[in-house]
Amino acid sequence: MRLMADSSVPSYYDLLWPTLQAVIDLGGSARLNEIVQAVIERECYSEEQQAVPHGDGPQTEIEYRLAWARTYLKGMGLFENSARGVWAVTDAGRHVELDGLRDLHAEYTRQTRERSRRRKLDETPSEDGGDDETRDWKDELLDLLLKAPPDRFERLARRLLREAGFINTTVTGKSGDGGIDGLGTYRVSLISFNVFFQCKRYAGSVGSSAVRDFRGAMTGRGDKGLLITTGTFTGEAKLEATRDGAPPIDLIDGDALCDLLKEYDLGVSTKLRQVEEVQLAPEFFDEI
Repeated sequence: MRLMADSSVPSYYDLLWPTLQAVIDLGGSARLNEIVQAVIERECYSEEQQAVPHGDGPQTEIEYRLAWARTYLKGMGLFENSARGVWAVTDAGRHVELDGLRDLHAEYTRQTRERSRRRKLDETPSEDGGDDETRDWKDELLDLLLKAPPDRFERLARRLLREAGFINTTVTGKSGDGGIDGLGTYRVSLISFNVFFQCKRYAGSVGSSAVRDFRGAMTGRGDKGLLITTGTFTGEAKLEATRDGAPPIDLIDGDALCDLLKEYDLGVSTKLRQVEEVQLAPEFFDEI
């Protein structure tokens, strides 16, 4: 695989081998966020590369191309994935060499083009949606949050924190800043402690400087910090959040934020059939 310029984002093809090797190094199986982080650390991608959004966001370009890399690796028989979001290396994946991967990619691409050609000849061709991971209910939900007015997003964040167990929640952020700052008390059984929190809307990745700035802002105001974003966090930001000798900061990215809204039934509902079907309620975000 060729080396990339520092300012460029690797293509999905350049990510095939690093993705395969990253999951092997993780023990042969991993969840999406683990794969993303492992590939970024393995290839030493800069914060600038990690921050490039895909289109208008909220997904980053690296995440988007990693999704395609996983799809191709699965199509080539080197990956398999479960309904619980765990990706695993197959026996073929554990034994393939780099040259063999290139040959498999060429054959899989040829087969994909042939299937596409046949679909176009059908009387009722099906629409090719590409990678089903790149546009799912979480992307739709994050789009809603990014488009919502700042005050509506503030109310939603405060509602979420209260549903999660926060009491005496106070919003101190200014309207129009695209996020909120506040202080709340989180109670766990008989114990409670103050938490200084910040919720920001991002279409890309939050870097380490934002974590440092947030830590500086919370100094002396809370026992613990909570930073929530609709985007993602760079590897450097995650390391900064748990840096030795500094107050720890918990990070909640857009993916985890969606899970929390689903968990507390805030604008997201599920229907259990043979598989779980997730449905959004856009009117919830208009009326909050």
